[in-house]
Amino acid sequence: MNTSITKRQKDLLSIIYRYIKKSGYPPTFEEMREALHVSSNQSVVDLLNKLETKAFIKRSEAAARGMAILPLGYKLLERHPMVPFVGTTTAGVPLEPIELHGGWKSVSSEADMLSGEVFLLKIKGDSMINAGIDDGDMVLVKGEKEFSPGWIVLASVNGAFTIKRFVTQDKPPYMYLKPENPSYPIVPFHDGVELKGKVISKMTKDTWVQLH
Repeated sequence: MNTSITKRQKDLLSIIYRYIKKSGYPPTFEEMREALHVSSNQSVVDLLNKLETKAFIKRSEAAARGMAILPLGYKLLERHPMVPFVGTTTAGVPLEPIELHGGWKSVSSEADMLSGEVFLLKIKGDSMINAGIDDGDMVLVKGEKEFSPGWIVLASVNGAFTIKRFVTQDKPPYMYLKPENPSYPIVPFHDGVELKGKVISKMTKDTWVQLH
């Protein structure tokens, strides 16, 4: 892969970074045109295509501002990565879905940890206090397709989201979600349970602490 970058491409990458850091959202085409002092969207599209081909950014056609800087892009800019802040989820009984807030926050985790789908959630509830996750904590979640027993996971239970530990055993209930607070019951697996991601770290006094 050709990872060289022209001055114009780096200018646009810097513009994208500044807009995300300042406003919490990637810039619109109009904002990118104005910042680059060009008159056509095609000029911006050409530069974005180059940045995406070289793995500096990733774009999603599903959202108007669906754009993220990849680890290689942050490395080039010599900046800490930023990840999307999705909203609030419960660490108690799974009664309510994630409340979407949007925006991005800067983190200083390792680049390999930030590859793929990574996002921030704010915890509501106390069912994971014995795992060091308290009400109001901010956690970093990485989307996964395969899950190992013992992981702290983000799970969907009948459409509502919760943070629990994924457990398997050789007797009933075989697979279940375990709270780390004896005041809460386990959640046995059924058709309405779906694992969404692994909780990999939490913010403690402006420092990210890896979870186990």
